[in-house]
Amino acid sequence: MDLQDQLKNLFPDHQPEKEEKQVEKNSMWQQEEPIICKYEKRKGKPITILEGYNGADTDFKQLAKEIKTTLSVGGSFKNGSIIIQGDYRDKIMEILKSKGFNVKRVGG
Repeated sequence: MDLQDQLKNLFPDHQPEKEEKQVEKNSMWQQEEPIICKYEKRKGKPITILEGYNGADTDFKQLAKEIKTTLSVGGSFKNGSIIIQGDYRDKIMEILKSKGFNVKRVGG
């Protein structure tokens, strides 16, 4: 006896609601100029920096959070740029291209 059957026995009058599938729309500002994705070393440790977004800061912060959770890495948002710990240029570029952004790779 699975969970659905147990719930039907406990609540025979209950009718489950139909779940509507929501289409996920990209609510972020799409821009013409590419986002610059560059690689640097600070204090001997590699970092990836994203610059050049001209939309709202809240959208860019949300994008930073999505990238950090997708890649399971640390990072921050400072002075209009996203700083990701480690060299993840290729993966970040794939994520941004799937969201519809133009990305330009700078350095190395």
